[in-house]
Amino acid sequence: MTRPEWNVMVATCPSRTSLARIANKWTAMIVIALSGGPLRFGYIRQAAQGISGKVLTDTLRDLERDGIVSRTAFDEMPPRVEYALTELGQTLQEPLTALGRWAEAHIEEVECSRDSYDASRQLPNSPL
Repeated sequence: MTRPEWNVMVATCPSRTSLARIANKWTAMIVIALSGGPLRFGYIRQAAQGISGKVLTDTLRDLERDGIVSRTAFDEMPPRVEYALTELGQTLQEPLTALGRWAEAHIEEVECSRDSYDASRQLPNSPL
């Protein structure tokens, strides 16, 4: 049986769901946070500042379902759960970390471009 040729540019290609998942800002931040090793929920939430508990829970479940993150529950009191990148998830470390570094390195240029764009769209006699 031959493997199909996936093409993310084709509307019906199932690879689009994977692209949508990894292009999500919270996914990128979670992968970057877990790049240093397994973390508990609270530490991931601290690392990805601004994420709500519900969004973090939902994103971790989605990443676990996609085989990118593993969840390990320890039989202790109090209960302890850790999340880690799977072997598949580790393949995302380099590209997502590079995207994060790009965003940090170029934010001033992006903001300047936004300001110029917005200023060029101002109507004459309109309040700022």
